[in-house]
Amino acid sequence: MDITIHTSALPHDDPDASLAFYRDALGFEVRSDVGQGRMRWITVGPVGQPGTSILLAPPAVDPGITEDERRTIAEMMAKGTYGWILLATPNLDAVFEKVRAADAEVVQEPTEQPYGIRDCAFRDPAGNLIRIQEVR
Repeated sequence: MDITIHTSALPHDDPDASLAFYRDALGFEVRSDVGQGRMRWITVGPVGQPGTSILLAPPAVDPGITEDERRTIAEMMAKGTYGWILLATPNLDAVFEKVRAADAEVVQEPTEQPYGIRDCAFRDPAGNLIRIQEVR
């Protein structure tokens, strides 16, 4: 079977702030930006990896979602427990410094984990947890 990960989605509640984080702090390229105001769907991805993208999307716009579910999603986003993604880099310290310099919320500085991974963590402007592992 030949399957690849093409796009993963994360919610945003401020498209301009999310765009700035992924483009400027993480260095991703913008692949598409459609819609207007807060109703924008922005696709970003790592430079040189055109087959892998993250869709930054407004949360809870599916017409099948109830008002209670919308409130739950908003509450989870506010707490930073709704969305997350795991990225990887061969130079964790340099990436950490670049993202921190962009005033991203630091959740964890580079740390050697007991399970053999060295990683760090940030929150994007929507509260999504962004963990970055060091590739060895």
